Amino acid sequence: MQITPKALRLHISILGKVNAGKSSFLNLMAGQDVSITSELKGTTTDVVEKAQELHPLGPVLWLDTAGFDDETPLKDKRLQKTLGALEKTDVAVLVTQNVELSKEDENIIFLLNKKNIPFIRIINRFEKTDVRVSSGKIECNALDLSKRDEVIQAFISELIKICPEDFLTPQVMLSDLVAPNGLVLFILPIDEEAPKGRLIMPQVQAIRDCLDAHQKVLCVQPEEYEQTLALLKIKPDLVVCDSQVVKFMTEHTPDIACTTFSILMARMKGDLQTLVKGAEMIQNLEDGDQVLISESCTHHAIKDDIGTVKIPNLLRQKTGKKIVTVHHSGCGLPDDLRDYKLIIQCGGCTQNRRAILSKMAAAKAQGVPITNYGICLSALNGVLKRVLSPFKNII
Repeated sequence: MQITPKALRLHISILGKVNAGKSSFLNLMAGQDVSITSELKGTTTDVVEKAQELHPLGPVLWLDTAGFDDETPLKDKRLQKTLGALEKTDVAVLVTQNVELSKEDENIIFLLNKKNIPFIRIINRFEKTDVRVSSGKIECNALDLSKRDEVIQAFISELIKICPEDFLTPQVMLSDLVAPNGLVLFILPIDEEAPKGRLIMPQVQAIRDCLDAHQKVLCVQPEEYEQTLALLKIKPDLVVCDSQVVKFMTEHTPDIACTTFSILMARMKGDLQTLVKGAEMIQNLEDGDQVLISESCTHHAIKDDIGTVKIPNLLRQKTGKKIVTVHHSGCGLPDDLRDYKLIIQCGGCTQNRRAILSKMAAAKAQGVPITNYGICLSALNGVLKRVLSPFKNII
């Protein structure tokens, strides 16, 4: 059975005070002991993740967080982890023990409103009680497994009301760029950076998107590309390549619309216009300027890694400047971005749309341009306008 990747799941964070019943609520929804529960305060030490299917809504990812009023010696680190989880949160669940909100509960609501995160409030009553539902609130006993189905149905009903529109009707990756029954040709390098025995996530998503739209898909390696084009009786409607072979693709694709997987990811998960504009900063870089290269996942970089080797070398080669590249791995960005002239974000295949948009918002708030790997590589190779040709009103 294929499991939906985390990046394509609705991220739901469970928030509240210590011992409010956050982990108990997650265990109730999951129907299993995902998180440890006890009367000891601060039992949840790190963000606990649990994937689940909530029909008919679809795949979700629960994020069980530490209490906001944690007073243990690790409280600051735990709070930092909780706040980090909010950067990728689509919807929140605020668990309280009483109908009346505490000061800490009000602070959490203030934070959620500030970040424009919709939330559902769970009033966790430890005594036996019926499941009561009102607008945006569910009153239940998170330890009462006999009420599990009732709580799940009530939660799904409330969740659908506040679920972000881009999850209910998500942006397709590329099928809207090709006519029905059209042909899409993918150039997929199988080199040292390719994962063993499988394709990378953007390639898999692109293939599935085309198949869902009843479009034809043809996959080749760069070595077979020219021969394949010559054998085809009809031209492909679109050619898509991995960013590292973008120059090769454009040189051998004279009159066919083409783009890259990373640019498609930028459109699907972020704001393509803003990321393209961010690439304009490349030509303005000077000696000593710092560029932050942000890698979301934690893959082991090889000798020709795109983020740690190829992009830094191309930046210095194409600009002729002594640019300082700083590398950062993880879901978020450093708190202080003011020393950087440009941020280059990876394609974000392991992150959800909310996480990418949060990074873009952080960069904008501190006045730092941001782009992504594919857009940057296309700009450095002088083919950015060419690979943006399938999209309207970008350049």
